[in-house]
Amino acid sequence: MGARRKGKRGAMASSSRLVSQALLRLPFRPHLSFFSSPIGVISPSSSSFSRLLLLSALAGSPRPLGACTGRSGLTRFMAFSADNGAAASDSKLNSAAALVAPVGLTSPADQAAPQVAVSLSEVQARDWKGDILAVGVFEGGMVKEENAIFAALDNHLGGILHDVATEEDFSGKSGQSFIIRLQGHGFKRIGLVGLGKATAAATFKTWKAFGETVATAAKTSQASSAAVLIATPESFSLDVKLTLASAIASGVILGLHEDTRYKTESKKPLLRSVEILGLGKESLLEDKLEEAIKLSAGVISTRQLVNSPANVLTPSVLADEALKITLPHTNVLSLQILEEKDCRDLKMGAYLGVAAASTNPPKFIHLQYKPPTGDVKIKLAIVGKGLTFDSGGYNLKTGAGSKIELMKFDMGGAAAALGAAKAIGAIQPHGVEVHFIIAACENMISGGGMRPGDILTASNGKTIEVNNTDAEGRLTLADALVYACNLGVDKVVDLATLTGACVVALGNDIAGMFTQNDLLAEELSLASEKAGEKLWRLPMEESYWDSMKSGIADMVNTGGRAGGSILAALFLKQFVDEKIPWAHLDVAGPVWNEKKSCATGFAVPTLVEWILKHSSEASS
Repeated sequence: MGARRKGKRGAMASSSRLVSQALLRLPFRPHLSFFSSPIGVISPSSSSFSRLLLLSALAGSPRPLGACTGRSGLTRFMAFSADNGAAASDSKLNSAAALVAPVGLTSPADQAAPQVAVSLSEVQARDWKGDILAVGVFEGGMVKEENAIFAALDNHLGGILHDVATEEDFSGKSGQSFIIRLQGHGFKRIGLVGLGKATAAATFKTWKAFGETVATAAKTSQASSAAVLIATPESFSLDVKLTLASAIASGVILGLHEDTRYKTESKKPLLRSVEILGLGKESLLEDKLEEAIKLSAGVISTRQLVNSPANVLTPSVLADEALKITLPHTNVLSLQILEEKDCRDLKMGAYLGVAAASTNPPKFIHLQYKPPTGDVKIKLAIVGKGLTFDSGGYNLKTGAGSKIELMKFDMGGAAAALGAAKAIGAIQPHGVEVHFIIAACENMISGGGMRPGDILTASNGKTIEVNNTDAEGRLTLADALVYACNLGVDKVVDLATLTGACVVALGNDIAGMFTQNDLLAEELSLASEKAGEKLWRLPMEESYWDSMKSGIADMVNTGGRAGGSILAALFLKQFVDEKIPWAHLDVAGPVWNEKKSCATGFAVPTLVEWILKHSSEASS
């Protein structure tokens, strides 16, 4: 037996040498990896190609290119739920799963969201005691004969508000404000804040801006307590009160937040309490305030994820963050992390093709929300683009306008999905099940990376000729969308920092919305309006698809320069079940604040509002 095995090994070695010599005599000099399984899980049917693969295997050629070989097994497939939350707590799903040490030895400091108690109070403004009383006034709202609230407060202060407003030319326009120091009163400072035209009373933006102004004033004066009062002769409906309370709370908390995790020196905000005067204390208002506080925590989480540099926030660390979101709410949240091998088994060739060049392994994140009690009436999926860094690949981002230094924010869609998951896990709405899906990876350059001209095979079997490696986000989304549709969901929304063309078209403050479902478009438009964010529906012109056709595959991944955002949406459509309502949000502009050079947390409020609306309908 032993002799025969030795002889067999010798024969195999001899055969390998002969094959190797034969390969060297070929009229072309192939790279040995040519004969291994190529990037994209594609298998040509040519028998001669198959024979070359066999010869290559006999010759002992390297393991498959683009398979991110050697990574599978370092971290196992994980599923965390209420049933095994303890096991999840003991697990070490962290950046150690990556194959390389972090560049720069940078670790962010711990920083919690601002701890501010926002509450309703029935105390009269003149009797309130604290640091700052902020009074919101609409345009023309300081005529005492018409505004009893303003008149009573100004008379109590000896007419000083009217006098200073006249000196400062304050009329209540949006953006106007002043603060004065007082002596001999229960509050140390009082300020007037312009709210704009009274017709804006129902808009989230008006009240959020008011809250942000209060936060700025509190930071400047180092106040620990504040109160807000709306001086208007009009009585508000319950809907306006709900919007007002929620927006002011969000404005204060988000206005106080400043991401200082990577600074050696930072100041913590001193503001600890904000009371909203004059709205009453209805239970619905109290609930709305609590919801706003939980939503704000989700927005801050998203900001921190997008702000984090790529040497800190790798795909493994993003998976870590998903786990951190899951653990406090294992009664409603569960998490699966699919490793590269799992994704290969699911034939996610488009996603793995993008991930192939990076030394940091890909992580496919599936975070699921199920309500704590009651039946599930509707199932939703939110898919976020998760490129933790995008170099452009072989189509390298070059030049001053490429913004390669900002490509840490190419996971803005994934961050928004996780921020929404955090908020929903805390709010725990009934009647709705939500799947948050992220195909996380990096788009880098290496000898084993995806090349222009490669053909990838997505998990629905469709083939893609890569004519631009810098159009990688849509490739990762392709497999993520197929995965989402296979979950049996009723609706799918994906969001991605996908195209510069959308920023050119809509600017930095508006996201593009693409869908062929009018009802879903209306749902998202109403949700964004109620959340104080802006979406604009753009067409999905089917005739443009001609420019996406390939001569040798089912499609290419980019078309011409014209209509780039539309072409990207049409590409994604190829990977969505036509029976499932689907919308694509291109958030390339609004996820990042150019002036402040930091993340905005965009889309979290819209997604949460959209989910809560379905919960409300399911419960009615």
